[in-house]
Amino acid sequence: MNVLEAMQNKILFFDGAMGTQLQARGIMPGELPELWNITHPDVIYDIHKAYLDAGCDILTTNTFGVNRLKFDTEGEYSVEKLICAAIQNAKKAASAYENKFVALDIGPCGKLLKPFGELDFEDAVSVFAEVVRIGTACGADLILIETMNDCYETKAAVLAAKENSDLPVFVTNVYDENMQLMTGAEPAAMVAMLEGLGVDALGVNCSLGPVQMLPVVRELCKFASVPVIVNPNAGLPVVADGKTVYDIDAVQFAEAIAEIVRIGARVVGGCCGTTPAHIEAAVAATKTIKLVEITKKKDTLVSSYKSAVMIDKKPVIIGERINPTGKKAFKEALRNNDIDYILGEGLKQQENGAHILDVNVGLPEIDECAVMCEAVKELQAIISLPLQIDTSDALTMERALRIYNGKALVNSVNGKQESMDMIFPLVKKYGGVVIALTLDEDGIPNTAEGRYKIAEKIYNCAKSYGIDGKDLIFDPLAMTVSADTDSALVTLGALKLISERLGCKTSLGVSNISFGLPQRELINSTFYAMALSAGLNAAILNPGSVEMMKTYHSFLTLSGMDENCAGYIDFASKHTFSADTAQAVGQNAADTTSGLQEAIVKGLKERASVCASDLLKSEKPLDIISKHIIPALDIVGKGFEDKTMFLPQLLMSAEASKAAFDAVKNAMQSMGDTQTKKGSIVLATVKGDIHDIGKNIVKVLLENYGFDVIDAGRDVPPEMVVALAQKHNAPLVGLSALMTTTVPSMQETIEALNQAMPACKVVVGGAVLTQEYADAIGADKYARDAMETVRYAEEIFGE
Repeated sequence: MNVLEAMQNKILFFDGAMGTQLQARGIMPGELPELWNITHPDVIYDIHKAYLDAGCDILTTNTFGVNRLKFDTEGEYSVEKLICAAIQNAKKAASAYENKFVALDIGPCGKLLKPFGELDFEDAVSVFAEVVRIGTACGADLILIETMNDCYETKAAVLAAKENSDLPVFVTNVYDENMQLMTGAEPAAMVAMLEGLGVDALGVNCSLGPVQMLPVVRELCKFASVPVIVNPNAGLPVVADGKTVYDIDAVQFAEAIAEIVRIGARVVGGCCGTTPAHIEAAVAATKTIKLVEITKKKDTLVSSYKSAVMIDKKPVIIGERINPTGKKAFKEALRNNDIDYILGEGLKQQENGAHILDVNVGLPEIDECAVMCEAVKELQAIISLPLQIDTSDALTMERALRIYNGKALVNSVNGKQESMDMIFPLVKKYGGVVIALTLDEDGIPNTAEGRYKIAEKIYNCAKSYGIDGKDLIFDPLAMTVSADTDSALVTLGALKLISERLGCKTSLGVSNISFGLPQRELINSTFYAMALSAGLNAAILNPGSVEMMKTYHSFLTLSGMDENCAGYIDFASKHTFSADTAQAVGQNAADTTSGLQEAIVKGLKERASVCASDLLKSEKPLDIISKHIIPALDIVGKGFEDKTMFLPQLLMSAEASKAAFDAVKNAMQSMGDTQTKKGSIVLATVKGDIHDIGKNIVKVLLENYGFDVIDAGRDVPPEMVVALAQKHNAPLVGLSALMTTTVPSMQETIEALNQAMPACKVVVGGAVLTQEYADAIGADKYARDAMETVRYAEEIFGE
């Protein structure tokens, strides 16, 4: 029996925390837990056995941090030797029991991926692939990708697992109390992407206790068609008698796990702070609970790095402006590789109400594949909307889907066998929702029934590739009424047949209907209203067209899909209408000053640099910094704190502000002037901890706010932190830790700083920390996120 068969008819239990058990058995502060696979295999074996005796079904190997970015590829403690030893220890323990499984445990690689960090996506895939190949060869039964707080890194790890092994793949992500990953992704977005990639189970672990996880569990179970995994912490960490403990005991934990199982979780276990006692109590508490059936959901979802868009009864707008067809300025931008122009078109459509952006960069004289991939990366860096990849080139489609962060809309497939054989394997591998055009080798039928027959053929072929009908959106093709006055009725008739007989969603390129006619928007908007009334789910159109948006908002209001008419009122308030014109209110603004702030807020690096250079012609460099750049950063910072902006936007705004700073700094240097730094801050990830994503994010923001940051790196011993703080006379030190086993090192560092530099303040942060925990280890400030660190630094240096 394999693990997939085992979980069909029972609740499966993962084990609990490894680090907590190692701390109880004497691992020293800063010592790498994975080394114990070789130096103390008997201890690792005993921990595994204790969890098996408690009733767990799946052991996770002690390999959470093992990869070539953190460990050597050769030598006594190489990546291969550590993984093989870990699997041997687990399999030895499991061999004495029936139907127990060993999961190759893969944690985050420790670096943030581009464009927000330094690690290339394919390099991340390669790092994870090496671990997967070794673990598979050494005999793991399944792969557990866990504690992932970035949607993009999660995708890299899943691709590595799927491309290098046939083992089942389970994935758990880290959500905060707002039900978001560190980079902003919501549960529905993660379900859409992970199911599209073909994982066997998905869920949540770490960061929160079981009670705090309940809202996340409900959301996952609402959207997931695969089994849901829930591995909570034992509450929140506190320090008691100098030791790290968690505030939920085994009985409380078991009660919460029982509720989680009743909601619908099929695989449960524990993370930080949990012990064999927690697992044993949870097993006992869930024995008599009836299994919740795992049902195939019918939601048509596309997603970005942040959120999912459901294509259903409430119609969705796909912005059409990132497309060179009939657009002279756009063609010129593509020839000049003017990515800022593309970004500007995307931002305008987002502001005008698009839900998804079509991206088509096909021109014969450019490298379509390279430009498409660049456009996708840059758009996703600053825009939170899902994208529609629009190309007829197979290589371009494959490359774009691979690097896309989320589950894309794919434009398109048609009824030609060649087209289906090209597109469907890509969608099966990378995930996606496909726009399916009702044409084939014989052309476009001139009857509704003929177009339906092609739709049916596409539907059946997709099914043979393992692609569900929910991931197909049929376009029954709007043909110009100037050539055939019945064409609109044929299109609408086909739309209804597809919806009724196949139960699939529909989309249209609305503006095709009026080709060759004057005043095309009159025809387009009326046809759009007819199509919406016929059940159209999505349309590719220009969201900047007031006529089209009038129709859209009016339809929602009249169809009961605009609560309190709020959307319509907001739209109407932004426009002035007369008998024959409509124009947007307040769009004639934007001087150079607001242009710089806007560029920074929107994360437009090149535009920010140009705007800053223009301002230097009329303003002093320091005035540009104080009056324009810093206020823009404050807008972004407040948005981040208010949860209206998210980490990717924060980091891209920081990049844009850096581009502006560089332009100003160059001007100052040419004038013989220099910018005065606010003061020095030392940052470090503490000894034994090799995860520095959080620290690096804090560094970027502090530098943009004018602080001189001394980055000590990761795995930094206390004496080095003290030496750097003394050398630079730093009033503030920031310490980061991800792992519970390294928090004692943080406390040791704080004590050393207090002794050597009593006036120096210490701010701490990291996934395992809480305010109470920070207070117990003597920190002056606990920062929940990067912006809180910036605010604290301003407070300290202001004093």
